[in-house]
Amino acid sequence: MTTTNVEQLKIGLEIHCQLTNLNTKLFCNCLCNYRNSLPNENTCPICLGLPGSLPLLNRRAVEFASMICLAFGCDIPEKISFYRKNYFYPDLPKNFQITQYNSYEISSIGVNGLYDLSTGLRGDKDTSYVNSGSKPPIRITRIQLEEDPGKIVYEDDTPSNNSYSLIDYNRAGVALVEIVTEPDFTEPSDVRLFLNEIINIFEYLDVCDPNLEGAIRCDVNVSLGGGKKVEIKNISSFKDVEKSIYYEITRQKTMAMHDITVQAETRHWDEKRKITISARSKEEEEDYKYFPEPDIPRINLGGKIFVSKLREQMNELPRERLDRYINAFKITPHTARILINSKKISDFFEEALKFYDSPVEVSNWIVNEMLTKLNESEKSDISKSHSTDLSSLHLSPQLIATMARLVNEKNVNRKLAREVFDTSLRTGEDPLELVEKMDIGKISDSDQISDLIKKIIAKQPHLVKQYKNNPNVNNFILGLVMKDTKGKADPQVAMSLIKEILSKGD
Repeated sequence: MTTTNVEQLKIGLEIHCQLTNLNTKLFCNCLCNYRNSLPNENTCPICLGLPGSLPLLNRRAVEFASMICLAFGCDIPEKISFYRKNYFYPDLPKNFQITQYNSYEISSIGVNGLYDLSTGLRGDKDTSYVNSGSKPPIRITRIQLEEDPGKIVYEDDTPSNNSYSLIDYNRAGVALVEIVTEPDFTEPSDVRLFLNEIINIFEYLDVCDPNLEGAIRCDVNVSLGGGKKVEIKNISSFKDVEKSIYYEITRQKTMAMHDITVQAETRHWDEKRKITISARSKEEEEDYKYFPEPDIPRINLGGKIFVSKLREQMNELPRERLDRYINAFKITPHTARILINSKKISDFFEEALKFYDSPVEVSNWIVNEMLTKLNESEKSDISKSHSTDLSSLHLSPQLIATMARLVNEKNVNRKLAREVFDTSLRTGEDPLELVEKMDIGKISDSDQISDLIKKIIAKQPHLVKQYKNNPNVNNFILGLVMKDTKGKADPQVAMSLIKEILSKGD
């Protein structure tokens, strides 16, 4: 695909994240996890918007949303409020959505955040991270807390073929965080990178399980050459987000070539045909007739005290963990980034350290051996979800720690250790028992290795003479020692003894 002129292309995102790790919905006591319910079973008068029902705000939802704001360096106002966004869609039983809206004042839960694409980390307002690379940071316009609508189930994937549709209100009222960015993206690939990083942050914060169907959704706004903004909705995967942007770029370029004006509209992504389809003209702010939600008073969050207490509750974020791995554990930045890019992998690493406290060796086993095996396993299976499947094979933190110990404490050389690792993954056998069973423990006994070297030299006495002018004789003899011991001799001990014996022979 062709690279787009960054001066002409503007891409903005609206990311919707369900706070799936809550117990209940945003304004009622219905279960947040609606996915195992029968259609319309997980509902009550509040989330169905029945007359006389009153919403009661979920305090934990406010805390979760605020944590997301802090993770993106947003300002959190002292007071927040909710608004009614009025529009008729069949999946909104009340005919309005309770959301947040910045009109006369800042009422949404977070504003003015930054994310630094160049470092692949969230952007704080300190200059050491923002603008540290070639790409400018992505500005987060606002983060708002709102309720999710219900779900429309269509008869057919193609809208024109539908004679009816079904509505399931189980999802209606689930707590949703919407992250709105400025149109700062100039490459579709950066959009996908950003979305992957956002998922990572949600997992670290433990506010959402991204693997759940519909837990994270993304709408895209695309404009080309200063033209009108086109919104793309109904995109089911991050791969398709990227594809939909490329398609829309091509469509708008083609229209410009034929002097056709691009209209401001909402378009749906047709997953089967991989094209965008016009859905409706783009609504303007005034079309929604926002007004303050009368049944929810303004909420005083508590300013700095609220933020300070929230920071104490927050889990370690990817950037903080990366700094710790590099500075405290002395792991290379490359290896540290691979570890922190998946919370499951990073947590696995932390657990392995409890069994054997050698961060460098343990991290090397995870990155160079374990992840390679997982990738091979996934390639031979159907495509997996975002999260790495650590339950496959016989993997455990204790196994990785044992392998690191075997190599680090020089019981087994690395080549033979890989064989032990492969067998242990397949059979589940203990590596220590395998080493004993396979008789591959490293030979470190000086007398045993010394006797072997002397036998080799006795068979080839010319090696002593050659040693004067050719230091590579050392390596030649070491190779013979390793061959005779089937790789079990400790190479450092053997090399030291070779030099000592040859020097005496000289």
